[in-house]
Amino acid sequence: MFFKKTYDKIVKELYTKKLRLTIADEQTFKKHVAFNFSSISFTLYLLLFSFIIAIITALLIFFTPIKEFVPGVSSSDLIRKSINLANKTDSLEQALDQNTRFYKSIENVLLGKTEEVLEPKMLKTEKYQEDLNSLIAPVVEDSLLRKYVEEQDNYNLTESELDVGNKMFFSPVEGNLTAKFNFEEKHYGIDVSVPSGSPIRSVLDGRVLFSEWSFETGYVLVVTHNDNLISVYKHSKKNLKSQNEFVKAGEVIAYSGNQGQLSTGPHLHFELWQNGIPINPEPFFKFN
Repeated sequence: MFFKKTYDKIVKELYTKKLRLTIADEQTFKKHVAFNFSSISFTLYLLLFSFIIAIITALLIFFTPIKEFVPGVSSSDLIRKSINLANKTDSLEQALDQNTRFYKSIENVLLGKTEEVLEPKMLKTEKYQEDLNSLIAPVVEDSLLRKYVEEQDNYNLTESELDVGNKMFFSPVEGNLTAKFNFEEKHYGIDVSVPSGSPIRSVLDGRVLFSEWSFETGYVLVVTHNDNLISVYKHSKKNLKSQNEFVKAGEVIAYSGNQGQLSTGPHLHFELWQNGIPINPEPFFKFN
């Protein structure tokens, strides 16, 4: 009963109690304007005004730079820079992975691991290979025939197939051929007997990919050329070029020697590779 009387009293005051808002001069108290409200209407106007202020504030926060001053909200410029940095990082990771795989292929060239040599400009991802394998379902007979043909002709490519017949090669040295190219014995180059200290020249224009000393082959130079060609020079006693240096065709890049555990006398071991395949250099050069 008490609560009902209290409720009725509050409702009656809201609807019957009148309020006046007067705007007057501070010095003369002259009234300029006056507004009459009931308690309930004043409450409704106050709620409506508060709602409008809240809407305007939300719009300002969400659609103007003011939101950057709200704790926990990141700057749009900062987000854009973060996305750009993430994209650049991803691109750098891919480039680093390709360079790593390419230099790994150069290492395989030096070690003679032909089955693991990668073509520098044709590096493919594992996902690409999986998709390619899923699209190709060779017949057993076709696979056997393909394997036989590859075994017969993989390392006996013609000049036109190698796209090297139109190139003007410089002979790396002048001397006597003492060991020929023999894939079966994993001798992927030729040996040319020359006096120790003879100049070794680059066979084509290119860039030095590798210039180091190894225990088995002494000083080694690997030079990359156009059309995925790579030339390799081993058993030198001194290299004149460093990694990433550009060289001209016919330019002296090293001096021959008798360096390395595998050397049997002063000579140059010379190799020529294209697309990860060792090529017999003999048809393209005249050494004496």
